[in-house]
Amino acid sequence: MNNLIKTEWLKIKNYNSFWWVLGITALSYPGINYIFYTAWQELVHRKDAGGQVAQALLGNPFEFPETFHTAAYFSSFFVFIPGIVVIMLITNEYNFKTHRQNIIDGWSRNQFLAGKLIDVIIITLLVTLIFFAVALAIGFTSSEGEIKNMWSQGKYIGLFALQTFSQLSIAFMIGFLVRKSFIALSIFVFYFLILENIAVNIMRIKANDIGRFLPLEISDRIIPIVGFLGKFDEKGYQKALDAIDLHVLLTILVTGLVWLICYQINKKRDL
Repeated sequence: MNNLIKTEWLKIKNYNSFWWVLGITALSYPGINYIFYTAWQELVHRKDAGGQVAQALLGNPFEFPETFHTAAYFSSFFVFIPGIVVIMLITNEYNFKTHRQNIIDGWSRNQFLAGKLIDVIIITLLVTLIFFAVALAIGFTSSEGEIKNMWSQGKYIGLFALQTFSQLSIAFMIGFLVRKSFIALSIFVFYFLILENIAVNIMRIKANDIGRFLPLEISDRIIPIVGFLGKFDEKGYQKALDAIDLHVLLTILVTGLVWLICYQINKKRDL
């Protein structure tokens, strides 16, 4: 295991694109949360009647413990950025033939795949740490008076990590199957940002919401919309909360299936 981690570190430590994209990720999470936090501040602190109504209706979604849910929801918009990192790492193995060199050096095919799994886990942990730091910073900034039940919404830390790992695993599979970085990135970004969103919305109207079982949507639904938006459709919001456990199970199953497919292909594929 230590050898795998050491080898993967040697591959990425001088890989400038990896650090640039990871840096963009580190900026995007606080950025998106700050935008919504600023918009909320401006809305509720208006001195007219609209500001008072907004404050009464919305409450403070950025104070503890709600900050964990709010930050997880907004941060999840940008999971595709670390997904780009994952695709770059796996396609580079084929572009620079390092996967062959690993096998020549005595690695088994399973060890090669395990090394990539370690990459995905490490990136997931880094992304989750960034989200966690953002949630804490916003929570301490916007919470007034004594903080009570600070960790009662702490489950969203784990849910965010699971969602991130699942979607990065799908990004990995696309890169692993396609091998060509530009094509793989194009497919992933198009599917993540456009195709599945269109399909989900069409199926919500035309096909009894069967789009909830599409690969990315499954894990998206383990983090429902933030609480203050749920007030506009309380019945739908409660339904989304009740469905979290089911989608956690489905997310685990889909993620396991993704890695099983990669394992089976890796076992039979020509180097």
